[in-house]
Amino acid sequence: MRPKNGWLIVIQARNRFGQNFLIEKSIISRIIESIKISSDDNIIEIGPGKGALTEKLVEANCTLSLVEIDRDLVDTLRKKYRGLSIINEDILKVESSALFGGEPKRIIGNLPYNISTPLLFKLSSINEWIIDMHIMLQKEVAERIISNPSRKEYGRLSVSMQLFWEATKLFDVAPTAFSPKPKVNSTFMCLKPKKKTNFDRDLMNRLLTSAFSSRRKTLKNALKNYLDENELESLDINPRSRPENLVPADFIRCVNFLKKKK
Repeated sequence: MRPKNGWLIVIQARNRFGQNFLIEKSIISRIIESIKISSDDNIIEIGPGKGALTEKLVEANCTLSLVEIDRDLVDTLRKKYRGLSIINEDILKVESSALFGGEPKRIIGNLPYNISTPLLFKLSSINEWIIDMHIMLQKEVAERIISNPSRKEYGRLSVSMQLFWEATKLFDVAPTAFSPKPKVNSTFMCLKPKKKTNFDRDLMNRLLTSAFSSRRKTLKNALKNYLDENELESLDINPRSRPENLVPADFIRCVNFLKKKK
């Protein structure tokens, strides 16, 4: 539907896609102000939805591509923004080559809450292609990302994200800023990649998965397939402590030790 004063996208949000469309103009303005867009920027917008942010990004005259799973939304966005690159696919299934084309880019998005954690793990695995990320997340997920050790929020996601990113919480967003209203609060964050990671990424992912598979286990039990008690002690790590007590640097020491051990 196109009224006289511009486009009006009338599409109902779908629960299976985790859709909550951003509608609050003051929040949209605050996001755009936080991003500090330049016409030289090459940006990927994940989950553009009805195009609330897309419109502002197009106005900034940057190079822009969109990734949107909802075919109905894609059809409407293509009609409104002719010539804009739009990938109509699940972001979790899109190959990095299709996203970046060999060129580092900025990422912006209101991430679907039902896939935010696996998507963050995916983006972390290719962070060398990402200049920075400005993303909307469920507040609970954002708190896990920036959590300190020994807190209930601290876990595999916390360690993984802190190993690969410098994360900054920018501001919280109330449910009223979206339609339909989510049942939780949201947080807008900036994440800048740590380009130099002095550890084996695949081994780190396996170690963290094992370590945090059961929060009640001590390290000597959680990591028994990787390190014995004496080896942990040689790394100045208490075998009787729990994974959530370790800082990311402790896990780096473990991985580098295992790499030399092979």
